[in-house]
Amino acid sequence: MNTHPTGCARRESAFTLLEMIVYMVLFVIVVGCATKTFYECWDNSKALRKSADDIARALEIGERWRADIRGATGAVKLTSTDGSEQVRIPEPAGEVIYTFANGELRRQAGSTAPGTLWLSGVKSSRMQSEARGSVAAWRWELELKSTRKQPLMRPLFSFETAAGATATQ
Repeated sequence: MNTHPTGCARRESAFTLLEMIVYMVLFVIVVGCATKTFYECWDNSKALRKSADDIARALEIGERWRADIRGATGAVKLTSTDGSEQVRIPEPAGEVIYTFANGELRRQAGSTAPGTLWLSGVKSSRMQSEARGSVAAWRWELELKSTRKQPLMRPLFSFETAAGATATQ
């Protein structure tokens, strides 16, 4: 034991092995929590990016659908069979056909043209006519499949429009 010239015992300052283990455990806990948080944020960022792309595509398709309905030159026809839905919109250049089946939305410009896949990952689609006085109005409810197990919000869209002036029900 070292004694100070004044006769008092002097304690040497140093870390004990127990203190070092406690500091190392705390360091591992902090780094583990930071790593977990980083990867959660990373996963949320990827899901948000994919959702944003799907939302933008759904909005573009909804606006195109509205334009097609407004440009109708005759009665818009809706048929539903076995989980499949089809809307036929007569236009000056022919007929535009929207088909929803098996989680996919397809648009076909003309009865002989091939259908183009416009949106996949669709949970549900429901187009319906709504009589509003002398106006033939249409509503389209579109719900996308969520990219997350526990979604924070349902990706659900509603589009409304009125059929063209010459289109009647």
